[in-house]
Amino acid sequence: MRRVRYYEYGGPDVLTIEEAEVPAPGPGEVLLRTEAIGANFVDTRMRRGPAAGPLFRRPLPGRLTGDVVGTVEAAGPGVDRELIGRQVATLSEDAFAEQVVADAQWLAPVPDGVDLGVASMLPMGAPVALRTLRTGQLAEGETVLVHSAAGGIGHLAVQLAKLLGAGKVIAAVGSPGKFDFVRSFGADAAVDYSADDWPERVREVAPGGVDLVLDSVGGEILRQSLDLLAPFGRVVVYGVAGSELLDVPVTSLFALRTVVGFSLLAWRAAAPERARAEMAELAGHAASGRLRTAVHARFPLADAPAVHRLIEERSHLGRILVLP
Repeated sequence: MRRVRYYEYGGPDVLTIEEAEVPAPGPGEVLLRTEAIGANFVDTRMRRGPAAGPLFRRPLPGRLTGDVVGTVEAAGPGVDRELIGRQVATLSEDAFAEQVVADAQWLAPVPDGVDLGVASMLPMGAPVALRTLRTGQLAEGETVLVHSAAGGIGHLAVQLAKLLGAGKVIAAVGSPGKFDFVRSFGADAAVDYSADDWPERVREVAPGGVDLVLDSVGGEILRQSLDLLAPFGRVVVYGVAGSELLDVPVTSLFALRTVVGFSLLAWRAAAPERARAEMAELAGHAASGRLRTAVHARFPLADAPAVHRLIEERSHLGRILVLP
């Protein structure tokens, strides 16, 4: 089979395609024949190695994560053989390959009629979007600010916030050219957080403050977001795309504000049954059409460098798929 690796840190061109043996599923695992792979932003940071900062350090040779949609070809010991032949989706630490081994307990069922783009969101993107909203204790009628709202997770969070009863959803994106995109997924307003006055634009929409912020950027964007919170407002941090860690000033919390971090893997470990129930809930939203996704581009596996170049341009809208 073919797979993608990198043997040195650097730009997208360090990604190479190579031949490898088909992996064998171990206890509790299945082997998938890959149909599509959803590419993840974080790998563009890990590929750069130490230059990207300590948060993104990974040993060589490097492997790419991703959200794999595929058909179960084989089952390891202890796995229900009824899974063989089913289409599923899974978050993989070694996703860019024609065949992938996955943990059977975290397979997301793919409903009939759901396309590859939506299916690729079921194991990671949609669960993160839903759980960050619930971690932030979103209440009906509240105002939500979603950063990176045109990205793979962000445009799902906009939709799910509406499904959960948000009164107003403000989408923060990297350029005005993305405004129409986020509005098409239900955002009530859009702001360009690359502009110096973006907090003022948020205040115009929410003069009383924002109740909940979902932040995957970090750094100065996070600091400014704290100042936008209403009393009892919450920020849920689930990423640091800007590569800048920020110490949250304790004095900012005295105004009855809360900051909490979220990790999908930590959530799965702490509440596995609830995490699996939410995956099934999201599959239902996808099957009914209540949860949609946009596929910006599709690339063959051999064009992995082009995938990373597009991600780093920050111009794409929604999901990027890789097709073996």
